[in-house]
Amino acid sequence: MIPFLLKRIAGGALVLLAIAFVVFSVARLAPGGPFDEERELPKDVRAALETRWHLHDSIPRQFGYFLAGLAKGDLGPSMRSLDWSVNEIVGAALPVSAALAALALAWAVPCGLWIGARAAMKPGGAADSAAAGASLAGVALPSFVVAPVLVMVFAFGLGVLPPGGWGSLRQVVLPALALGLPVCAVVARLARASTRENLEKDYCRTARAKGLSEQDIVLRHALRNGLPSVLNYLGPATAAALTGSFAVEKVFAIPGLGGHFVNAAMSRDFTLLVGVVLVYSAILVTVNIAVDVACAALDPRVREGL
Repeated sequence: MIPFLLKRIAGGALVLLAIAFVVFSVARLAPGGPFDEERELPKDVRAALETRWHLHDSIPRQFGYFLAGLAKGDLGPSMRSLDWSVNEIVGAALPVSAALAALALAWAVPCGLWIGARAAMKPGGAADSAAAGASLAGVALPSFVVAPVLVMVFAFGLGVLPPGGWGSLRQVVLPALALGLPVCAVVARLARASTRENLEKDYCRTARAKGLSEQDIVLRHALRNGLPSVLNYLGPATAAALTGSFAVEKVFAIPGLGGHFVNAAMSRDFTLLVGVVLVYSAILVTVNIAVDVACAALDPRVREGL
């Protein structure tokens, strides 16, 4: 298991390095700059600012300065918010986005597994048809469509939940629901398909012959052996929950990292833009490594490369 883990960590580090270089280069080569929207600056002041940020240097040299700071855990100062460093901005906003994504996944994954398992027990029945229709709708409707509908129904229509904000449990319900619905739908479809496939295998037929109930067979055997397909989805699902929170944070006025990412892209705040992308990429790579390790623990063939 240790060589398998080290191999995944080394591969993840190379992926992060490649992502950092591509994003850094694209951000630097994009038209416009962080000072273009300011009022007309004196030439000597503008030249001093560009020298401070090494904007006259080549892309590889600028990237070298960035890597030198990154090696110390420093993402650099924000080009637009001069009193704040990228580390401070990310440190203040990331816990909000991470908490929202965690809450969304915390209800969506167990709920999706339960729906998928129940649907697999009676294929073609009412529960299976309802689950298929609901999961299809959940996959087809993105969070930025679901979020305003939830606000109109539960906040403005019924008046039972607040339309936005962050800080209380009632304010978390709607954004977590909007963000988790697509994940729940996909998990339900994966769990249903993998469980049905395993129910047709010999060991499940043997369990039926021994007198085990269909519920016990599904929960103790078929669903468990179908979990690797769900675990493989959790990496992209975590990324989707984090990146999908951009629109949800805007709709519900949540002070997360998504707003900073949008503002950094619009204002050409290169350091903040690269820092946010790198943080999100690091989270995605870490989650994928954790999923690979979990799958290897469940199925030894994975770590053997079979």
